[in-house]
Amino acid sequence: MALTLLEGNEAIGWGALDAGCRFFAGYPITPATTVYNTMLRLLPPSGGICLQGEDEIASIGFCLGASMAGLKTMTATSGPGISLYSEQISFAVGSEIPIVIVDVQRLGPSTGSATKGADGDIQFLRWGNSGGQPVIVLAPVDVKDCYILTRHAFNLAEIYRCPVFIAANKEISMTRETLDLDGLNKPEIRNRKTADPDRPFLPFATPEGRLTPDFLPIGGDRLVRQTSSTHGPDGYITTDPALIGQTQERLMKKLESAVDGFTFFDEETVPDADTLVITYGVSGRAARDAVRSLSGTDRPASLLVLKTLWPVPEKRIQEAAAGYERIVVVEMNLGQYVREIQRLLPGKDISFVGRMDGELVKPGEILEVIHG
Repeated sequence: MALTLLEGNEAIGWGALDAGCRFFAGYPITPATTVYNTMLRLLPPSGGICLQGEDEIASIGFCLGASMAGLKTMTATSGPGISLYSEQISFAVGSEIPIVIVDVQRLGPSTGSATKGADGDIQFLRWGNSGGQPVIVLAPVDVKDCYILTRHAFNLAEIYRCPVFIAANKEISMTRETLDLDGLNKPEIRNRKTADPDRPFLPFATPEGRLTPDFLPIGGDRLVRQTSSTHGPDGYITTDPALIGQTQERLMKKLESAVDGFTFFDEETVPDADTLVITYGVSGRAARDAVRSLSGTDRPASLLVLKTLWPVPEKRIQEAAAGYERIVVVEMNLGQYVREIQRLLPGKDISFVGRMDGELVKPGEILEVIHG
């Protein structure tokens, strides 16, 4: 494919296809519907399956079933659909079912404004499962990110056997940009590790030195047990506090201890700057313009654009902020991720720039706070 004009949702579709996704199910919802449209165009000619469920609950259920059968799967929705996905997200977390979930965020709460963007689901994506176990959330800034981070999302879902979210935004997903897919530095495709055929299979047992179990598909020639209830390594329901505690600790540790290996970010460091702007998503564009406009002035600023939001990349944030007196956090909401920055950087002078009225944060608004 040569230079191509793609919107963010189309780039997500291409990223999924190239990562090996062969099953998609979803329900139409603005502004995520063109992810479904793209998969409907791409998957059948590639031997894949694209379904429209009768609703969001059925759609993610189809995906989890297909994933348990061994396929790489993806679904896409917006905030109201994520609300309906919640029970199945918990199932995927607790039963370690790989799935990529695209949340093309729009202005909420509830039905909100279907054609207005926001980043209002950031905390919900992290905490929207019963039990509170961690998930992985990646946030694209532009169409290129939509493609690259989708490939990363599939790799991470396969490696850690967990749901991985793409926290997109209407303003990114429905903006068209020129992209050279052939010229991109693409991450190598990874697949879930299958169990040794010569050893007894325990569906939730972890090999020595690893925190993620090996995989066998349901429907194959070996017995695979799966349950949404609290279970031990053998897949049987258990009330044993020791087994329960071990599993809960492992589900948390397998992601939080590994986040340094999948911390994606952009950084622009300016010598002698005393201010660091931290942001993510579409607001990264305005922040970049604001920071670059300060080049050569007496009040320069540096920039950190986070693309891994959850688990929180604590080491990267603390290292990036170490030399700065002041931190400015920019979000397209009323303040969600800024709480993590405040937790990680006690004693720093932290300012916030945000809005949640359907309008983008503008470079001038960021500059006002930097100069303030």
